[in-house]
Amino acid sequence: MKVPIHSSGASNLNSDYGNCALRIKGIAVSLLVLILGHPVQVVAQTATVAGDICPGELGAKVDAIADRAEFSRSRWGILIQPLSSTATLYSRDAAKYFIPASNVKLLTTAAALQKLGADFRIKTSVYSGENGNLYVAGRGDPSIAEAQLKSLAQQLKGRGISQVNQLIGDDSYFQGDAVNPNWEWEDAQAGYGAPINSLIFNQNAIELVLSPQAIGQPLKVSFAEPKLANQWQIQNNSVTVSQNESEFIEVGREFDRPAIRVGGQLKVGAESESAYVAVVNPANNFLQHFQQFLVAEGIPVKQAVVASSSRNFNQELAFVESPPLAELVKETNRESNNLYAEVLLRLLGKVTGKMPVPQTVTGKMPVPQEDTGEIGLKELKTALTQLGVNPNSYILADGSGLSRHNLISPEALVQTLKLMANSPAGSIYRASLPVAGESGTLKNRINNTPNRVILQAKTGTLSGVSALSGYIEVANYEPLVFSIIVNQSELSAAKVRSATDEIVLLLNRLRRC
Repeated sequence: MKVPIHSSGASNLNSDYGNCALRIKGIAVSLLVLILGHPVQVVAQTATVAGDICPGELGAKVDAIADRAEFSRSRWGILIQPLSSTATLYSRDAAKYFIPASNVKLLTTAAALQKLGADFRIKTSVYSGENGNLYVAGRGDPSIAEAQLKSLAQQLKGRGISQVNQLIGDDSYFQGDAVNPNWEWEDAQAGYGAPINSLIFNQNAIELVLSPQAIGQPLKVSFAEPKLANQWQIQNNSVTVSQNESEFIEVGREFDRPAIRVGGQLKVGAESESAYVAVVNPANNFLQHFQQFLVAEGIPVKQAVVASSSRNFNQELAFVESPPLAELVKETNRESNNLYAEVLLRLLGKVTGKMPVPQTVTGKMPVPQEDTGEIGLKELKTALTQLGVNPNSYILADGSGLSRHNLISPEALVQTLKLMANSPAGSIYRASLPVAGESGTLKNRINNTPNRVILQAKTGTLSGVSALSGYIEVANYEPLVFSIIVNQSELSAAKVRSATDEIVLLLNRLRRC
């Protein structure tokens, strides 16, 4: 199951798509004007004259968009620079702090590539123990799904394991809060705000499949994993609507009991949509599924328990590894995957930090350990400072951008983008970003223009917040780096994105003059 953890919630647009991935089909309209029998020549000349913008004209045209009456209560932060120089084409409050939403991932992934390297992999191991016990040691691999658990079970069978007394899950590699205390209550219920721990399965989310029925009837709600139906109560307040009405999905779960709330509406006859909620006990969820794969391979398990602290293991019997960090970074940025971003942050704290191994002293309580995420934030700043990013140009509270305590200036984002482009990991970093009209969270943006826009950029959305930062190749000028952030907006995300895209299209029209 591929879980889009970037999906947003009901009222709080905490990422770059909603839980319901509504399909909007753009229609390209071509107009051919015949003048004196030379249509091609005349159209080409007209486009050239009307489309060019000199650098000196850019400021007034950007201001004309940002200063519209509809944005009178919104804050704009903008910085536009050539990739190859420190010159500034346009700046608007570029040194001031803004809530960046998922643009935080640009800093997290940059630091991860700098410190861990593009080839770094996360290893999950199964070790032998006494009395027929097995220990599965997780290290935060966010990519583990059915295939990886099946591989572990098959490896164990090949090693002659025929039964397990206790299957013990060591979930202690990451220390601290599984859910960032700065995240909003709504976020922690949704799949995009799933808890971050050491033993992760299917991105710590439960997939629901919502299907329209007859007009006026509630949506049919089913589980992608049917056996979960007996474990959860569904509170269904959704409805099937006519073809001329809008579509949206709202899902959440209770924290004190196994109940999932479903709201929203889909059009009659529409395709089914998937929605996700966060699991309650991720380590237990991992072990339950691993136990099922062991049983399927003929290896019965008497008991499965989660360990609260790490220990010295015996022989390694089986292991799986994540894709290389370059692929994890691509998933993080291209799909705006919050869980992947938070794992990368904790890996910075674990792999490059000074975190001691948790130890239990006989007869005493375990020694408290510092939060791995907090150490990761310190290591992130160290990595970016070594890269050349001004450490006073941002303040981070998480690695994904879900927290509204994050503050970043457009200068910090542009500086990071420029420095990474010229680093050894530059091509990997740029390739991880969504491409306008082609991939990820930009697949359906800037995809219906007269001239192709070669844009690689990271999106970011929270309620009242919209951000876009990245690179644009300009045919008649030179490559540019930019950051556009809008805060304190009461307008819809679509309206703010549209205005942001207008600015990007202005950049695409620049020429030397």
